[in-house]
Amino acid sequence: QVPLVESGGGLVQAGGSLRLSCAYSGGIFTVNAMGWYRQAPGKRRDLVASITTGGSTNYADSVKGRFTISRDNAKNTVLLQMNSLKPEDAAVYYCNAVKFYGSVGVPLGSWGQGTQVTVSS
Repeated sequence: QVPLVESGGGLVQAGGSLRLSCAYSGGIFTVNAMGWYRQAPGKRRDLVASITTGGSTNYADSVKGRFTISRDNAKNTVLLQMNSLKPEDAAVYYCNAVKFYGSVGVPLGSWGQGTQVTVSS
């Protein structure tokens, strides 16, 4: 069973919305916070949103107020609702378990294939 499967990406116009979904399996994902990362061409992979097992959330300043992360512990899924999308949001989006050391979120598991988000201006 593939531990992480991301889906829901696509092409959307600026100002539009997408909802990403991540299905996970394996204990490392069920007992840790989960996060959505993104990586644009030539740039590093950055954490944009995270959620603890208890539902506490945290967002990068660049997406705060526009993106909402949620998780269903019973279904082993984590969602990312993205509204008011901007061209700079275009990237491959990945989910992973994340552990925080202070304010730094470190990914814990293997990466999935990601899902491509393209935003046209």
